[in-house]
Amino acid sequence: MRFAAAHLIAVALAGSALAAENPTTPTVAPQAAAPGKDVVHALNNAFAHVFETVAPSVVIIETSKKNDGSEDGPQSFEDLFGPPDNRDDDNNPQPRGFHDREPIQSEGSGFIVRQDGFIYTNFHVIEGADTVSVKLKDGREFPAKVIGTDENTDVAVIKIDAANLPVVQMGDSDAIRVGEFAFAIGAPFKLDYTFTYGVISGKGRSKLISTGGYSISDYIQTDASINPGNSGGPLCDIDGKVIGMNTLINGLNRGLGFAIPSNLANEIGQQLIAGHKIIRPWLGIRIESLGDDPSIRDLFKGLDKGVVVRTIEADAPAYKSDLRPFDVITQVDGVPVSTDTQLQREILKKKVGQNVELTVWRKGQTLKVPVSTGELPNEIARASNEQRPPAQNPPDNNNKFGLQVQEITKEVAARLHLNIQQGVIVTDVADNSIAAAQGIEREDVITEIDNKPVTNVQTFRDALNKADPRKGVLLYLDRKGSKTFAVLKANG
Repeated sequence: MRFAAAHLIAVALAGSALAAENPTTPTVAPQAAAPGKDVVHALNNAFAHVFETVAPSVVIIETSKKNDGSEDGPQSFEDLFGPPDNRDDDNNPQPRGFHDREPIQSEGSGFIVRQDGFIYTNFHVIEGADTVSVKLKDGREFPAKVIGTDENTDVAVIKIDAANLPVVQMGDSDAIRVGEFAFAIGAPFKLDYTFTYGVISGKGRSKLISTGGYSISDYIQTDASINPGNSGGPLCDIDGKVIGMNTLINGLNRGLGFAIPSNLANEIGQQLIAGHKIIRPWLGIRIESLGDDPSIRDLFKGLDKGVVVRTIEADAPAYKSDLRPFDVITQVDGVPVSTDTQLQREILKKKVGQNVELTVWRKGQTLKVPVSTGELPNEIARASNEQRPPAQNPPDNNNKFGLQVQEITKEVAARLHLNIQQGVIVTDVADNSIAAAQGIEREDVITEIDNKPVTNVQTFRDALNKADPRKGVLLYLDRKGSKTFAVLKANG
């Protein structure tokens, strides 16, 4: 439509120029030109109406938090020492940041959803803030308190003590279509109430960000200009209804903006307003769609679709089941799943503690694996331990794959808090080796090779000597209590 409007203007200018050069050339009849002009005016009025309708319900959020020095370090010489004229006297420049630290202040956006002062914004806008203040379009300012947050969806609710406030009208994000107009309102670079427009560039964008094993699977993509400060502000349709909450930016002014769908933001927001804790079911597995990793695709011959179990987290619900790494999940309670996004959606439909039957492909056979869902924790921390197993002479050194291992002794198991007694522990991984390329790490415990148990260094050595790295060698690993796998495969 932007092209069409520009085209109409160009045609009008060209027609005027020709008429001036050649008076005998007949001009376009007024009645013929009017419809085109009316379209431009109608579009002009429609855009302005969106801003006039929505802007009074948009707020500017200012936050302040203590500067404990944990923020990113200085980026340049002047960031550290200040500009040349930042001096107490002519001879003694005073570096900034070495005395009393000033509070860190930042700005974001939000929108009013209830007349009594409830406001939706992004979690990251108010995260860690000591004070939160809200500025309205009419110039009034209020202190705000945080009502609730959900880090996994990046949604937060804050409230100001006010009444009869203008509220946004929430739209149906499921009904939007790619190509429709989209409008963003916010405060990029502290330029309050900036209004930009574009189109819905895409729907169902996933894998943009993931926290705690959960990721939003259906971001809205738009080319409406979104910059820092727009976060938490509304993305609207041509009717002024909120269809999304602006949240992610992929490069400044590069035509890639993202928004949380309004249906999801509103669902989370209403639960937070009601004082409910956001609870999500999970299995405790890290997954990928079959085919995402071409290096292992040949190991699933006879299977076209499914979701590969990459890792089973320690003590997670799936850890207590018969599910194994390298299994391929094809159905959830009889519902086919072919992508990791589909699998996540099916699990999120379940209740915490509900029994789920997974249809699994394993070594050419189809199995039914029951799993009881658990509650998604706020944070899934990967265990770390700086202590390393001491090298023993002689360690096994398999140069074909770049792995160095040793048997698990009681002393090593106790020192590294290993709950596994069978296998060999990786003591070193050669740089630029096949093992390094597949992400194998020191302290990984190799328990199986090509589905055969590894009991000691000798069985490990025998299995690898028989293996063909061109076809791929499947290793089952225990990593800090989590179960995972790696496929050692040489390119060429």
